[in-house]
Amino acid sequence: MTHRSAAQALIVLATALTTSGAAFAQAATDAAAAPAASPITANISLTSNYKFRGQDQDMIGKNDYAKTRGVKPAIQGGFDYAFGESGFYVGNWNSSVNWLNGNSVEVDLYGGYKFKAGPLDMDVGALTYIYPGNSIGNTTELYGSATYSNEAFGDFTLKYSHTVSKDSFGYAGYKSGSGLKGRNTGYLNLAYSKEIIPSLTLKAAVGYTHLASDIRSLGYKSYVDYNVGATYDFGGGLSLTGSVQGANKKSYYESLSDPGLDFGFGPIGERYYSVNKARFILTLTKTL
Repeated sequence: MTHRSAAQALIVLATALTTSGAAFAQAATDAAAAPAASPITANISLTSNYKFRGQDQDMIGKNDYAKTRGVKPAIQGGFDYAFGESGFYVGNWNSSVNWLNGNSVEVDLYGGYKFKAGPLDMDVGALTYIYPGNSIGNTTELYGSATYSNEAFGDFTLKYSHTVSKDSFGYAGYKSGSGLKGRNTGYLNLAYSKEIIPSLTLKAAVGYTHLASDIRSLGYKSYVDYNVGATYDFGGGLSLTGSVQGANKKSYYESLSDPGLDFGFGPIGERYYSVNKARFILTLTKTL
């Protein structure tokens, strides 16, 4: 190689190193500037009526008679903490409620593990419902779900929850000394969602509650609940959902709403309200 050729080669090499070094430095700067994803996500909501598995969660009104109005606002919120890319997470969710004397809030604590199984997004975990001030309703469930996502058809999620505590939301009356248990109550839910136009997502779900035999012996019936509506995303984590929610077997879940008048030969005008009654519900949510 001549001295001239060697010099030209050195110039080319120096230019390449300078260019690649500058590119590397720029990439490092961009990486440093990009904020790391937060392990915590949080949300807060205001809803016109809180239904859980098709049933009203605000029921106790004046003189302990059942509330019959459709608008019974609740404030809700919680957070999730993800342990990096491991798939493990813990979380908390809370809502104002009014269906147990001495209690006004529901506190949910949960933890689980998310993972991929072929085309499915899997999620398994445990969840405890706590009602401070009246532990009759306290319930613990194990759950597992599978989600299949398809750009053309939407998202489908099948989830099953199984009661492992001695009672299921107090239905068996275990803590009241009934001698009965609500363990092994199961809940199966199929949910669907699809963005039909930009920012507007159609949502629908149907669930089936299979009550433990001890609960059914008290006259309660296993039932089907439904939830059909849509969510509009305003951007910035703000969304509004409108939905119709309710359940069948209404006559098996009634509470006295009006005692009527009693002239000594039985009440007249006595009325009842079912927690399974269908309602249109609006929910405004801010995700942080």
